[in-house]
Amino acid sequence: MRSVNQIANREILDLIPYEPGKPIDDVARELGLNPLSIIKLASNENPLGPSPKAITAMREALEKLHLYPDGGGFHLREGIAQEFQLQRENIVLGNGSNEIIELLYHTFTRPGEHEVVTVRNSFAVYHLMAQLFGVKCIEVPDRDYTHDLEAMLAAITPKTRLLFVANPNNPTGTRVSNEALDRFVKALPDHVILALDEAYYEFLDNPPNSLQYVKEGRKVILMRTFSKIQGLAGIRIGYGLACGEISNLLQRARQPFNTNSIAQAGALAGLKDLDHQRKTKQITDLGRALFEDSFKKRGLSYVPSAANFVLVKVGNADQVFKALLQKGIIVRSMVSYKMPEWIRVSIGTNEQNIAFLQALEEILK
Repeated sequence: MRSVNQIANREILDLIPYEPGKPIDDVARELGLNPLSIIKLASNENPLGPSPKAITAMREALEKLHLYPDGGGFHLREGIAQEFQLQRENIVLGNGSNEIIELLYHTFTRPGEHEVVTVRNSFAVYHLMAQLFGVKCIEVPDRDYTHDLEAMLAAITPKTRLLFVANPNNPTGTRVSNEALDRFVKALPDHVILALDEAYYEFLDNPPNSLQYVKEGRKVILMRTFSKIQGLAGIRIGYGLACGEISNLLQRARQPFNTNSIAQAGALAGLKDLDHQRKTKQITDLGRALFEDSFKKRGLSYVPSAANFVLVKVGNADQVFKALLQKGIIVRSMVSYKMPEWIRVSIGTNEQNIAFLQALEEILK
């Protein structure tokens, strides 16, 4: 009798699942700690919490939970379109921006036939989706932990359908210059779609005018999220901005009710809460400067970041990660990213940042 594994898709059997940051409740149970005492600096979450306006909007939306959500996301897509001076037809919603990545694979790749290109030290989901869809993923070495755009262009073949560029990049926090990105976009061949992952776009001081690529009708999709600057990671909602041809195809590929009514209401209110976004960026800028200055004084190598986290070299990453856990502080070991000497630490409140730095100092002694 054949086992379940013998009839399962080979792509699933070979897949190593994505490993998210360790949840607070898991650490509390495993170590017998009070969940309220644990500091989580592992998943690049907003230390200020959700937008207060988003909380109010979501509470009001609870009264209509017996109704299906708006499958087309009219009001949220309209709000996003107005915010960025686009048309509603340019917007596609996703269950987090991760779903936009999946929709791109559904729409533009075939197993065993097409290829995608990314860089080695970038968001793991690009590669995982390639494995899941049976598509070859070309991983280009980065240059000083930053996307090597020229090398990515050189890696394109007639089989290439998707290129993934995260700007700022996760997990390194680096960015490409606006000028380099512009040259890159203009050099792309017409059989390739560029997925420009801008999950951390709002943390940039001098962001690229990437919306112009959409307005010009280029084969580019901007992937953005409400998880970071708006602090809405728990409701899983993101969006893509693309020309009408691309967004129309992605709309066909998605599930009819892929974003729920609570998420849509919270996202629309969070989008308009500019005060919360401004405060989040301010605390991020201060925390990032504190981390980088402290690492420099301690003689630790780190990657200068443009996002809400910093990558720092600590020796044995897993050992440091576990030692920090014992002190109730969760960071992200980069072993799964094949960077065994590095941890990634998200920027928290000032009190959380100081507690992390003190704990790290004790461990490294």
